[in-house]
Amino acid sequence: MAILNELIAVRPASQIARDLPRGEFFAGLFALGCISGLTSRIIQSIDRLGWADAFFSTFEISIIVWVSCVAGIALILQDRTTGIRRSELAIGAAFLVLVILPIGPLSWFGITALGLYLVLSTDVPSTRRGALIMVATCVPMLWSRLLFQFFADLILQIDASLVSWLLHTHRRGDIVDFADGSGILVILPACSSIANVSLALLCWVTVSQSVGHKRSVYDPLWCLMACVSVIAVNVTRMSFMGWSQWHYEAFHSPLGAAVANMTILGLIVGFCVIGVRRELFQRI
Repeated sequence: MAILNELIAVRPASQIARDLPRGEFFAGLFALGCISGLTSRIIQSIDRLGWADAFFSTFEISIIVWVSCVAGIALILQDRTTGIRRSELAIGAAFLVLVILPIGPLSWFGITALGLYLVLSTDVPSTRRGALIMVATCVPMLWSRLLFQFFADLILQIDASLVSWLLHTHRRGDIVDFADGSGILVILPACSSIANVSLALLCWVTVSQSVGHKRSVYDPLWCLMACVSVIAVNVTRMSFMGWSQWHYEAFHSPLGAAVANMTILGLIVGFCVIGVRRELFQRI
């Protein structure tokens, strides 16, 4: 304690702020925000599934989100410039107020605000790239969920329309008749394609920013292909579920969900990697 007091006396807070690497300061804030935001989802998953099932399902958080959090923080940590302004100390304090409790929406809102601040204010490329990844991470964790709350009926009806078109059966809102007439298929929010579309966008931002991808006219194409593949797999799975009761039980099972999720993950990562293949192969 005496040594700590001596250090504080010798180096006042203002001096410590001037000497503190900016990368460590902002990376630490983002790490705390991610821990807080992810903890709330982890607690909910454990409460719903139990420890074992929650763990093997990665706590119902996509592996893309886990990787993006690590990649964004790692890029920001590369900034070795020093000097934290007083205004940034105030921003950091306000950020801590938002993330001090594991309330997911507040944490992801804070990460969005802090990420946008860095994107607009920094001239360090690695910090800007890392901040972009952190902002993109908040899309599936917060903003797409809010979007769904406002447009849930429309989004579910679009999915139902695609399933009905493939099955050639009648649709009523988000309800589709089974192809064999034995029942109905209700498109629930958990079945919507929007969550995986937001993951496709996040994966593109993470992969492209991680390898320092230079913008190309083909970038929207690869990103669109990743999003379309997600919708195609999800709608195809729901269409198989709508053939009959037997098909529903088979494709709605944990195995069916796991196969669909792995297929979606493979397609998302595959299209994103193809889109940045030039920079990626240069690193290998």
